Amino acid sequence: MFIITQFIGIYVVSYYSPVKIVAGEKINVSAPSLPFGLEPPQPQTASDYTGFFSSIVIAFIIAVVLLFMLTKFKWEIILKIWFFVVIVLALSLALIAIFSIKIALIAVIIALPLAALKFYGKSFIIHNLTELLIYPGIAAVFVPLLNVWTVIALLILISIYDIWAVWHSGIMQKMAKYQINTLKVFSGFFVPYVSKQVKSKIRFWKKTLSKSQLNKKRIKVNVAILGGGDIVFPIITAGVMLKTLGLMSAIFVIIGATLGLAYLFFAAEKKKFYPAMPFITAGILVGILASFLIL
Repeated sequence: MFIITQFIGIYVVSYYSPVKIVAGEKINVSAPSLPFGLEPPQPQTASDYTGFFSSIVIAFIIAVVLLFMLTKFKWEIILKIWFFVVIVLALSLALIAIFSIKIALIAVIIALPLAALKFYGKSFIIHNLTELLIYPGIAAVFVPLLNVWTVIALLILISIYDIWAVWHSGIMQKMAKYQINTLKVFSGFFVPYVSKQVKSKIRFWKKTLSKSQLNKKRIKVNVAILGGGDIVFPIITAGVMLKTLGLMSAIFVIIGATLGLAYLFFAAEKKKFYPAMPFITAGILVGILASFLIL
C-alpha cells in the first residue's frame, strides 16, 4: 500500500505541476490549477522557499497543538468535522487528477460518500483504499512550496518530532489510540491481524458452533499501523525531486523510502510503537544523494 500510494502521489503531483523535466531541462507547461482556493503562490527565489518553509513549520506546530488540545478536552465533533473536510478535499484533488475531472464539484460529489463510508462503514478495506488517494491529494498542495533544501530540512525536523512523540512523550500512541477507539477513524494505514492460536480457535468455532453462536464470540485483534505522516512526507519529497531532476529522481526517493520502511518492519518487534520517519528519512536522503550522483 505504501509503494502504491507513492506512485499515485507522483502522478497526482505531476498533473498539477506547471514544471516538467524533459531531457534534463525544466520546461514550463500549462497545468490545471488546484481547486477550492488551494492554489499556492509560485516561489521565485530561494528566500521565497525559505519563507514558505517557515510557514509550513509554524502551521504544523499549530495543527499538532490544536489536535492535542481537542483530543485532551474530547471535542470529538470538531475533530470529526476537521478530518472529514480534509478527507473530502484530498480525495477530490486526487480524483480530479486521476480521472481528469474538469468540474471540481463532480469530484466532491464522488468524494463525499467515500468519506462517509470511511467514517461509518467500519471496513478496514475501504479505509485503506481511500488512504491510497488522500495523501497524494495532500502532497499536491505542499510540493509547489518546497525545494530540495527545504524539504530535506522538513524531513529532519519531522523525524526529530517523531522520535520525541513516540519514544519520549508517547503522544503519538495516545493520539493513534484515541483516533481508532473514539473517533473511529485513523489517519494512516492499518491492518488487523491475529495470532496463529487465535486463527486455530476461529477454525474450531466455525466447525462446532452455529452462526448465531459464532457471532457472539469476541476475539482480541492486533493492529499493524503506519501513520499518515509516514506516507505523505515521502510523496512530498518525491514530488519535489520530480520537479527538480525528473521522474527517475522521484523513483529513487520512493525506493529509498521503501527500503527504510522495510528495514523498520523487519527489525521491529511486535506490539511496540516505533517512529517510522527517521528510518524513512534515512532512505530518502540516500535516494536524493543517488539522484544527484547518477542523474
